[in-house]
Amino acid sequence: MNQDTAAGAPAAASAALDLRDACVIAAREVIARQGIENLSLRDVSRQLGVSHQAPYKHYPSRDHLLAEVMRRCFEQFAAQLDAREHFADPHQDLESLGRAYMNYAQQNPLEYRLMFGTPWPTAAVNPDVVRDAAHGFDILRQVLRRLHGSGTEQAERVDLDAMFIWSTMHGLVGVMTGNCIDKLDLQPQVLGRVMQHVMDRVAQGLQAPV
Repeated sequence: MNQDTAAGAPAAASAALDLRDACVIAAREVIARQGIENLSLRDVSRQLGVSHQAPYKHYPSRDHLLAEVMRRCFEQFAAQLDAREHFADPHQDLESLGRAYMNYAQQNPLEYRLMFGTPWPTAAVNPDVVRDAAHGFDILRQVLRRLHGSGTEQAERVDLDAMFIWSTMHGLVGVMTGNCIDKLDLQPQVLGRVMQHVMDRVAQGLQAPV
C-alpha cells in the first residue's frame, strides 16, 4: 500500500462516518420542519446536498434511518437520566430522576414525541434500539430496587411501581406541554408547585400498603 492510499483510507472512513451521522441530524431537521410522515431519504439527501443514493450506503430504507434517529433519542434520554444529581437517599434520588425526566421532555419536545408518541417502524425492532429504549426504564428500576429490595419477591412490586411512576410522569409531561395548559386559568404559584406536588404524591403512593 502506498502512502497516498494509506492516508486516504482514514479520510474515507471518516467521511463515511460523517455521512452516517449527518443523515441522522438531517432527518431530525426534516421531521421538525415537515413532520415525521414526510421524512424520506430523498429529502435527507437534498438537505445534505449529496446524491439521492448516498444515504442508502448506510440506511437501506427510510425506516432504517428513522429507527436510528429513535435509537439515538433513547440514548440521549437515558444519558440525561444517568447524568442527574445522585443521592444516597433513594427517595431523593427518585425525585431527582423525575426532574431529569421532566427537564428532558421540556428541552427536547421533538425527541420526546419521537420516542413515546411515534409508532416504531419495523426496522426499529432490533436489539440496539430495544436496548437503548429499555435503558431509561432500567434506571428507574434500579432506584426502586433500593427502596423495595432486589430479590425475586420484590421484582413485581418494583415493576408495578415503575409503571406507576412512568405513567404519572408521562401524563404530567403531556399536560404541561399540551395546548390547553395556558387556558386553565391556573395561578403562577400553582404551575410553579406542580412538579414538587406530583413528586410528593408519588412518594406517598410508594409508601402506601398494596
